[in-house]
Amino acid sequence: MPRIRSLFYPFCLCLMFLITNLSVSAGADDPEQGSLNKQERLEWFRDQGFGLFIHWSVDSQLGVVISHSLVGASPEYTNRFFNDLPKSFDPDRFNPVDWARLAHLAGVRYVMFTTKHHSGFAMFDTRTTPFGIMNTPFHRDIAKEIFDAFRAQGIAAGVYYSPDDFWWLHQNGKTIERSVPDVQPRNNPGLMQYDQAQLQELLTHYGKIDALFLDGEAVGLRDLAWKLDPDIVVTRGAIKTPELTVPGMPLPGAWETCMTMGTAWQYQPQNEHYKSGGELIRLLIQTRAKGGNFLLNVGPKPNGELPIEEEERLREIALWMFVNSDAIYAVRPWVITNEGDIWFTKKKDNSALYAIVESDTPWPRATWREFTLHSVRATDKTEVSVLGQNDEVVEYHPEITPKSNWHQENDGLHVRVMQAQRLQDNFRWPNPAVLKITNIQPALTPPRVQTNASTPELSGQQEILEGEVLDMGDRSSLEVGFEYRPILGEDVNSRSSAWIATPAQTISKPGPFKAQVEGLDPKGAYEFRAVVRHPLLPLYGSEITMKR
Repeated sequence: MPRIRSLFYPFCLCLMFLITNLSVSAGADDPEQGSLNKQERLEWFRDQGFGLFIHWSVDSQLGVVISHSLVGASPEYTNRFFNDLPKSFDPDRFNPVDWARLAHLAGVRYVMFTTKHHSGFAMFDTRTTPFGIMNTPFHRDIAKEIFDAFRAQGIAAGVYYSPDDFWWLHQNGKTIERSVPDVQPRNNPGLMQYDQAQLQELLTHYGKIDALFLDGEAVGLRDLAWKLDPDIVVTRGAIKTPELTVPGMPLPGAWETCMTMGTAWQYQPQNEHYKSGGELIRLLIQTRAKGGNFLLNVGPKPNGELPIEEEERLREIALWMFVNSDAIYAVRPWVITNEGDIWFTKKKDNSALYAIVESDTPWPRATWREFTLHSVRATDKTEVSVLGQNDEVVEYHPEITPKSNWHQENDGLHVRVMQAQRLQDNFRWPNPAVLKITNIQPALTPPRVQTNASTPELSGQQEILEGEVLDMGDRSSLEVGFEYRPILGEDVNSRSSAWIATPAQTISKPGPFKAQVEGLDPKGAYEFRAVVRHPLLPLYGSEITMKR
């Protein structure tokens, strides 16, 4: 029989918490404003580099978008969702130990589990609501089992929590909506108390929680988290967490990009198109080259198994990370992110630079390749090697000594290396190889560009974009311009549109520049960024929303 749960529990929170938290703004435009994240904990977070997101809830049974189908739903659909779906949720093949072992093999350092998504269904044992996992045939605390299993593999535990709660809105006679003031916890004291009670349960009943992802307004919640555990890292709600996109340039400090394996966050058995394992590895590389963490999502099936497509991709990542994880953990950006298809990360203690070689075609084993790294200058102590191999032997080729070598020229560091290790039966491992280079210096000073402001004109169909070159670097002239795109997606963090470039301008000294764009939707939302077209790669300013 389901346990009877008190709905008065939310009111047991300390009044001090409520008064303090309600007065704190989450800083929607600048999530770092007022942040109490400790710098040493943010450094720890940046060192981890690779996390596993898990989107899973009661509506996975339908293969429907997680939670959002309730917005605009009929009373009949809503009642079936809240009353009938829990009765059939019984993931009898759920084995979090298997998930955790696979995540560990793939190089995952922290997990972020959806303890409660927007629907309000609690995937943890809570006294606050009957709408949760303990009132299903499964009747086990899924969150606890996941955190225990992942910690046993040395993976830090992270809580995803939605302040929005459609079940609470429905129970209190409010229209189910998102991102409008009337349904926000800050405007509903009962919902705020309810959320605070649940968050207190999650942060006090489940052992050490290292990170918290607040998918909604963080007002009244992130400061409660810091009060309960000053060492917790609040991600969304206190740092930038773009979805489905990797920023053009490194963002300052800690940040995290959230990426699906396909197009959906939760399991969808049809109408789904998965990225290849190689694509996901490249997104991981590019995120780390820009200083961010890569939070890769999986959506378990309703029976508790991972879809085979997701397991296969994690295993492809596992092989690449088994060989190359040194280039991912405890790294920071190099002076530039990439030279064409060669991406860079460097150890934060400057002990090594990693040049990660992407290619549209596999690099056949036992073949030499030569690269010129224009941004790198050697010293008399420089050493070059390929991660994973000893540079001494090529199987079945005793006549070859695959010793990496280099020489410095005016145009950069020239390296000659061989892919010597056999990773797959066909001798053509398709994913990037990584060069480790030690005792080197930067060979260039890149320009610096800043995105400034935008000004609408006429009926909102035109916009004047403003940027500024702060430093020419080592260039006497530069091409500059802008890129802009409509903001589309599930929320303000999500992006799904391609960038559109303005015509380039040539400048010969630092200073401001402008461009006009036309044909904009007067009711649309857009963002833009300034760009410098350096001969090696484009360099970008920050991405700013047009004030329209």
